[in-house]
Amino acid sequence: MKPTVKPTAGRTALFVLTSHAELGTTGRPTGFHLGETYEPWEILREAGHRVEFVSVEGGMPPMIGHDSADEGHTAFLSHPEGGGLIKAAPRPQDVDPGRYDAVYFVGGHGTMWDFRGHPALEEIGRTVFESGGVVAALCHGPAALVDLRLGTGRHLIDGHRITSFSHEGETARGLDTVVPFPLQGALEERGAVYSCAPGREPHVVVSGRLVTGQNPASARGLGNAVAALLAS
Repeated sequence: MKPTVKPTAGRTALFVLTSHAELGTTGRPTGFHLGETYEPWEILREAGHRVEFVSVEGGMPPMIGHDSADEGHTAFLSHPEGGGLIKAAPRPQDVDPGRYDAVYFVGGHGTMWDFRGHPALEEIGRTVFESGGVVAALCHGPAALVDLRLGTGRHLIDGHRITSFSHEGETARGLDTVVPFPLQGALEERGAVYSCAPGREPHVVVSGRLVTGQNPASARGLGNAVAALLAS
């Protein structure tokens, strides 16, 4: 896979992973989505950037989306700067937000339980954005953006074009009554201008320095959009 932008002076991006392991009380597993992590990681690294990780509770978080037949997934998990860093991931409150040029809130249903309202995640997002950096989120990752306010007190997403996993998609999977809140509706309540594509089609929205993607199929497009912004 090749990035769509020319390599530039290396920047540092922070990938944020959920530590929540269960879909409500269903007994079904969840966690961070590997495909949503691997593809942007590879694109940013090939564009000359460094990627670091945090997980909400620190250390190796629960994972979904691992395709054992995908050589890229296997290579990522065994790479010292991929799976190696994730295994030793610090907590969000243990890193300096000022070190990062971009923050990416990786999806996976687990984010619906431990991203929203997390003080350290909000501080990271606010600091990166107000320092001129890029804030990105994919699928359920925008849960981190719902309550995120800027220093002015205004919600970061207010007035921004945005996407996320849709309410229609949640309902189709029978999870609309399982998740703790309706993600699409919560984003719209904060003033976001929401859009989505049908079904599992990729959909990426760039609104200034805010980049969001609708679903796992949007991971590559999101990675390319973040790389393009970091190169500008």
